[in-house]
Amino acid sequence: MAYATTNPYTGEVVKTFADATDQDVQNALDKAYGAFQSWRDVSFAERAKVMTAAAKILRDNMDDYAALLTLEMGKVFAEARAEVTLSAEIFEYYAEHAERLLTAEPLPVKNPEEGQAMLVHEPQGIVFAIEPWNFPYYQIARIIAPQLSAGNTVILKHASNVPQCAAAFDDLMRKAGLPDGAFRNLYLARHHTETVLNDPRVCGVALTGSEGAGAIVASVAGKALKKATMELGGSDAFIVLDDADLEKAVKWAVFGRHWNAGQVCVSSKRLIVADAIYDRFVELYKKGVAELKAGDPMDPATTLAPLSSQKAADDLRTQVEEACKLGAKAEVIGAPVPEKGAFFQPVLLTNLENNEARLWEFFGPVTQLYRAKDTEDAIRIANDSPYGLGGSVFTQDTKRGVEVARRIYTGMVYINHPTMVKADLPFGGVARSGFGRELIGLGIKEFVNHKLIDVVDIDAPF
Repeated sequence: MAYATTNPYTGEVVKTFADATDQDVQNALDKAYGAFQSWRDVSFAERAKVMTAAAKILRDNMDDYAALLTLEMGKVFAEARAEVTLSAEIFEYYAEHAERLLTAEPLPVKNPEEGQAMLVHEPQGIVFAIEPWNFPYYQIARIIAPQLSAGNTVILKHASNVPQCAAAFDDLMRKAGLPDGAFRNLYLARHHTETVLNDPRVCGVALTGSEGAGAIVASVAGKALKKATMELGGSDAFIVLDDADLEKAVKWAVFGRHWNAGQVCVSSKRLIVADAIYDRFVELYKKGVAELKAGDPMDPATTLAPLSSQKAADDLRTQVEEACKLGAKAEVIGAPVPEKGAFFQPVLLTNLENNEARLWEFFGPVTQLYRAKDTEDAIRIANDSPYGLGGSVFTQDTKRGVEVARRIYTGMVYINHPTMVKADLPFGGVARSGFGRELIGLGIKEFVNHKLIDVVDIDAPF
């Protein structure tokens, strides 16, 4: 793979990096397992000190870390700073809660007089993390903070276009006091994935990425009999019911679709609007999108960043063209974006019913818009997708909103808010959006051994 920093705003190749060698991989595996042998027995209090130190370093050097995000994948600087803060919050969450989350659990057995049964949660070894470019720090933090806190060690294969962000976290964890080898970033070639997963010291793989990458890695993991968690694509429904606060719903729709230039698996990609308010909603939505300003992502005035690469912009343009060939109607919104850089003009797609394009994920500022006859129709449209990651329901009747949310087949639904990413909430989906969960107690328990220990009265019957 060609690991390189290419500035999406200027197109300049800033720095390139060589792939890891086969020997580099073996050395990293040896060190990671060696570190595991001692790290697994380190107290939660000592692990928490490392997590707390990592968070403090991030906070104390926020602008430096944020600038690297903007340089490598084009994120608006204010959003880059927010990602640094979120990453720090994840480290802090596990510093505070890891011990409680992994406390041994007594089991309510049928006959307590037989003995005492409990589940203990023990680390298993090396976790292999494969992460994408759209949130370079957050994606790392949400796997290493829980897994290191649990006593596992981690080897990272990050996206090829954010090599300096990956290296920055390598350096961060060393500065935070993590033992050598307990976390290591490697610029792995594709064939190294199978090498790592076939190593008996590796207990599983956590991947966030595309469906294609997920299918390949899950297949390799399955053949190696290794556990896998998959955080894949999404095409979140943003349902606006007829009693919604219209102006606030529009504001959140514009933000929910265009933050991080629309390159978010939980972006509000499909706007499903009740017929009674549809025309007014569309009018206000177009106005809001037209007010977005494309430009230098380091400029505080910029609200629409370039995409992560020119290839990403070109691929999205081709995807829109293919959707139109299938019958979709595309409307360009706003002033022309800069010709230089990986910018993409916001587009509104309609006429998607009975169109195969409705099943696609558009990773960028492309909005799918649907008119719903009523609540039942809105639910039908929301569930007419191969994805099941997040979603939103906007209504002033929260009981009604919860009832609708229960009928949407996804891993997450928010009432009156786009799908969020927070340190203290679980993240994950169903169907083609993957399996497994990240964050809170669900995430920290994905790669631990839930061992039964049953202290039985020696005279108890078998």
